[in-house]
Amino acid sequence: MSVQVVAAKMAEVELNDIPTKELVPVSPVTPKAEDKGLNKNETNPVAATSSVAPAPETVRGDPSPSPTPCPNPVKMPQASAMKRTDPQQNGEAFLNRDGTVAEAPRMKKQIQFADQKQEFNKRPTKIGRRSLSRSISQSSTDSYSSAASYTDSSDDETSPRDKQQKNSKGNSDFCIKNIKQADFGRREIEIAEQEMPALMALRKRAQGEKPLAGAKVVGCTHITAQTAVLMETLSALGAQCRWAACNIYSTQNEVAAALAEGGFSVFAWKGESEDDFWWCIDRCVNLEGWQPNMILDDGGDLTHWIYKKYPNMFKKIKGIVEESVTGVHRLYQLSKAGKLCVPAMNVNDSVTKQKFDNLYCCRESILDGLKRTTDVMFGGKQVVVCGYGEVGKGCCAALKAMGSIVYVTEIDPICALQACMDGFRLVKLNEVIRQVDIVITCTGNKNVVVREYLDRMKNGCIVCNMGHSNTEIDVASLRTPELTWERVRSQVDHVIWPDGKRIVLLAEGRLLNLSCSTVPTFVLSITATTQALALIELYNAPEGRYKQDVYLLPKKMDEYVASLHLPTFDAHLTELSDEQAKYLGLNKNGPFKPNYYRY
Repeated sequence: MSVQVVAAKMAEVELNDIPTKELVPVSPVTPKAEDKGLNKNETNPVAATSSVAPAPETVRGDPSPSPTPCPNPVKMPQASAMKRTDPQQNGEAFLNRDGTVAEAPRMKKQIQFADQKQEFNKRPTKIGRRSLSRSISQSSTDSYSSAASYTDSSDDETSPRDKQQKNSKGNSDFCIKNIKQADFGRREIEIAEQEMPALMALRKRAQGEKPLAGAKVVGCTHITAQTAVLMETLSALGAQCRWAACNIYSTQNEVAAALAEGGFSVFAWKGESEDDFWWCIDRCVNLEGWQPNMILDDGGDLTHWIYKKYPNMFKKIKGIVEESVTGVHRLYQLSKAGKLCVPAMNVNDSVTKQKFDNLYCCRESILDGLKRTTDVMFGGKQVVVCGYGEVGKGCCAALKAMGSIVYVTEIDPICALQACMDGFRLVKLNEVIRQVDIVITCTGNKNVVVREYLDRMKNGCIVCNMGHSNTEIDVASLRTPELTWERVRSQVDHVIWPDGKRIVLLAEGRLLNLSCSTVPTFVLSITATTQALALIELYNAPEGRYKQDVYLLPKKMDEYVASLHLPTFDAHLTELSDEQAKYLGLNKNGPFKPNYYRY
């Protein structure tokens, strides 16, 4: 199809000379003024042929029609329409319906179209509301792909904060990009439900009991189709939910629209500024007449904001559920300082999160994120992975399987020994920084890749982060006048040094897989079910069971979450006999391992 489109663009001026009733045309339909979006099955002729790199994700909005539309707009050809190249004449040709051949013009129109491309590239674009800390050089916002896909919309650069939107029931207690995308988002949620069997089973089993009746949950996580299934499950179990995003790039706008249409108070959109990010969290929390009594956090930002702005709210909050390394670290710091005033559940270190989400999810999504953004080939590439926890293990395993030469940096001698036993070379970052092709951080720490290392990297080195926080790569040090930022495509920047050397920075140092791609739904089902059970446990726990400290999910719940996923694989557990259970000193129904057991 793309070859047809190129030939049609070359022949636009001379199409009037060819009888349209005989010729099978391939000219694109001229967009109407009222059309604001591309059908998902249509192709943007300019994006398909221009040298400007198209965004890897679907751009909903103004398709930016060609500067010279076809003088005879017609419908797209049927499947029977054909076009061929005559090998004898080495030229393009159209096949008429009666079987005769009509030649298309050649070189002259190619040159003209190249000029049109140059004019198109000069078109100014709008940049949505972004803080100075997120701003990039003007040269990186002058192309179609960067401006259009940066916030996942090109039809309307108005900030959602400046819009007044209502769902079909007249409710306006939300702030998202575009409520009209709700139907699309609903279909994505329905797809996710098929890969989240445990949540759906939990919803079915506990719906009648309503174990979260009266719960008012305020959440701050990645707003994706998988999160939507979790939110709707919590609602089915009796909870009221208000939600914000924990990452400025990971929100799926269409899913946020579907949630808003379904009556959820959602405040998030892809491409938020720092100011937008905190504004959305505040809108979730600060509502007159609504007091949250449960917190579901990913990264600790929501918990931090409530401590900072609304500390009195903790008098009615029963507990916090936290799922990230960064957020859990903050909770332990609060507990150690005696400032943690409610019980908190450490979901990150539960077995079902640590050994499945962190490991298997990252093992698959690291390759997906890198491929979508850079189209890099992994075979033979030298890669350094900073950190060999579960996330680092997953990344290293995937890259090794693709033929990459993988180095590992570690501070923990136990994890370091594991890396060595798995066949990876343990190094210090400064030993390999000049030679590696890809640098991936997986530590949850800060300043792992500092400006000194960035200066020494080879030309074309890809730099990205698989940890939750954006502190691992010192991106702030790159915001200096002597360096030029050039937006290549969505979430991909070239940072260019004065001597011409450039590095490829992905997602501005933020979480790669959820910012630049998607993650496996089935693995997220495990984590989401664990989160739901943790909320149920904290909300229904009798007073005094949990003190103002950080707790791990009971082992029995970990095992229950795992058992809910086994039917997907048609897996059959072996049952202990009474004699065997007595010999091992176990209950026949579990838990089967002590708390100190390391899986």
